[in-house]
Amino acid sequence: MALLSVDGWLFLLRWIHLLAGIVWIGLLYYFNLVQTPFFAETDPAVRSGAIQKLVPRALWWFRWAAMFTLLSGWLIILHKMGQFGFKGFFNTSYGWAIFLGGALGSFMWANVWFVIWPKQKIVIANAIDTAAGKPVNPAAAPAGQRAGFASRTNVLFSIPMLFFMGAASHLTLADQLSRGRKVGMAIVCAAIILLIEANALFGTAGPTKKPLGTIPGTLWAGFILALVFYLLFEIFF
Repeated sequence: MALLSVDGWLFLLRWIHLLAGIVWIGLLYYFNLVQTPFFAETDPAVRSGAIQKLVPRALWWFRWAAMFTLLSGWLIILHKMGQFGFKGFFNTSYGWAIFLGGALGSFMWANVWFVIWPKQKIVIANAIDTAAGKPVNPAAAPAGQRAGFASRTNVLFSIPMLFFMGAASHLTLADQLSRGRKVGMAIVCAAIILLIEANALFGTAGPTKKPLGTIPGTLWAGFILALVFYLLFEIFF
């Protein structure tokens, strides 16, 4: 049977990766483009009920879709590294594009599991407690803000992530791959990603928060980041 071959297993991994990724990114956009604006406009009682009943269900699918997307994606990348060899992998346009997309996706996964989900648990518990007549947890509002900020950062990351995932197989981004250029590309890309992630973890106000303060600002920031990474390919390669 075709599915029992190496190519068949690789196809199944890609299928799982695509299916899980659709669920994950679909819910990410739902939270940011639909749910958050709705919560800002709705009555407190309706919002509290949704946080208690709707949000936990959505977050369950959200975090496990992220997990399956990450695991299947890195299995695909490791398979390709095994085919080409480590050096050979990073001598290809495919290798660089898929690795950059995978790195962005990995930071998004970490934000889901180690920032968004833990902070949202505080928000959900507070909604349940206040509905039962207990005092408001003062940590709930900052937790919600941090979860929202990390979620907006994931929206920002998702745009270049999806671009480079698609570019890996459908757009040649690199020709001349000298060692110095590869090192320079890796350092600059890592610095950009780490600065944005640091802002997600610790930033609360100021000019770095402004682009993430609105949905249009977040989307524009994502498209600009994709363009910046693309221009880096043009400059270094």
